[in-house]
Amino acid sequence: MRGWIACVLLVASPTLAAEPDIAEGQRVFNFFCATCHGEDGKSGGPTSEVLLITTPDLTQLSASNDGVYPVFRVVRQIDGRDPLLSHGGVMPWFGDYFDFPDASIKSETGQPIITAQPIADVAAWLETIQE
Repeated sequence: MRGWIACVLLVASPTLAAEPDIAEGQRVFNFFCATCHGEDGKSGGPTSEVLLITTPDLTQLSASNDGVYPVFRVVRQIDGRDPLLSHGGVMPWFGDYFDFPDASIKSETGQPIITAQPIADVAAWLETIQE
């Protein structure tokens, strides 16, 4: 009986990507984010000079968080759950691209965060550029 219930739950569950794709995260970042944040994530992209606020150095996220990469905060800021004035809440310029497909990425505590696959990919890539 338990095996049957587990089988039903697996079939009824949405499919989530197993792991974020770091190479795809860099590609998505360069296409959507580098214009403000720079290709290296250190700020200074071509449009950063016209922004009202200074774009942060994204390579320093861990350093400014006691050495722990704040993946939960990063995901929530990209997907709009923790809105940034500069992002207009949900990433307005990118529309539905960041809405699907669903994916999972582990937070600092190991708990899964459900978000869109491109966001999980970008967050995973950003972790690789921490100094």
